[in-house]
Amino acid sequence: MANHHHPDDSLIVPVDDRYGPGALLTPANVITVLRLVLSPLLLVMIVEDPSSWAAFGFWTILAFSDGIDGYLARRHGTTRSGAFLDPLADKVLVLGAMFALVAADRFWVVPVAIIAVREVAISVFRTQLGRQGLAVPARTLGKIKTVVQESAVALALLPITADAELAATMVLWVAVGLTILSGAQYLLDGRAAATTMGRRTAAA
Repeated sequence: MANHHHPDDSLIVPVDDRYGPGALLTPANVITVLRLVLSPLLLVMIVEDPSSWAAFGFWTILAFSDGIDGYLARRHGTTRSGAFLDPLADKVLVLGAMFALVAADRFWVVPVAIIAVREVAISVFRTQLGRQGLAVPARTLGKIKTVVQESAVALALLPITADAELAATMVLWVAVGLTILSGAQYLLDGRAAATTMGRRTAAA
């Protein structure tokens, strides 16, 4: 008897059932933890020599690894630990690099402080939503914001563009604007989700 395959079978991406939502030691989490552990070394390199190919190369590898662990998480399945560790690693890496550049007199502290306050505020808000059982998905604007933040750091570290401080500064301020806008968007999405949940609870 012939086997009949669904026409869309080839499009289905298998999820590795070895890793459930409560799993800790997943491929994605291993990369995330490595990013966390190696970030302090990068920060020391930036403070000591902010315009070196070594610092730029190390930054590029750590920043690029975020996409790798995201791909692995989608392939093997997301976990609660990954949902906590991945944003933490991103913030430690990006904010750490920015403040290291402030210490190295490459970035002005004001735009970096604005970005840091927003990131911490949204993290607190996200934690509060999580306690209510709510999860607000990341918007495209938030992803663009992260890329622009990373680009500002890269421009400041890259030896070729290190002397053109205006370029890195302009991109940094663009990152500030996107950071504020994406934060406001997240707050609105979170409040909308909480309101919807409240209405459902009241109607139940």
